[in-house]
Amino acid sequence: MSSFVSTLKQSDIFYQFTPTQLELVANLCRDEVLSKGDMVFEENSDSKELYIIASGEVNILINSSAGKKGTVVAVLRRGQSFGEVALVDEGLRSASASAGEKDTRLVVIPRDRLLMLCETYPQLGYRLMYNLSADLAMKIRNTDLRIRDQVLYTPLEK
Repeated sequence: MSSFVSTLKQSDIFYQFTPTQLELVANLCRDEVLSKGDMVFEENSDSKELYIIASGEVNILINSSAGKKGTVVAVLRRGQSFGEVALVDEGLRSASASAGEKDTRLVVIPRDRLLMLCETYPQLGYRLMYNLSADLAMKIRNTDLRIRDQVLYTPLEK
């Protein structure tokens, strides 16, 4: 159990959680170990889990409209989370995720059990949703900057 707590402590979305709150979340977790290139989930699949990277790295990939499959748009490392939108809605995944260059260990947290914990412990739920919104806002800002860079600084084709 303590390895889950240690991993959760390193993740921004569990920032300022008390030791008791971390233990409660750790009780929901399971390990998933992947080899280089193994898929975590595919684009357009159901989203029902939140992932925290305990070790290794994860590539976030998208399929382009031009038919190019699996373009890496981000590489995530230890302590980072992905799949957060699954906590907000159970829509389809907007990207794929696969293990990167190294063997990767993920901490997997089921959406339904985590939301039940949030309802049972409102302070924990508030802190998680606050941290989640801050994390998603940062990701949106970074994406906005990348798009702005592409639009403003990519030469026009003649």
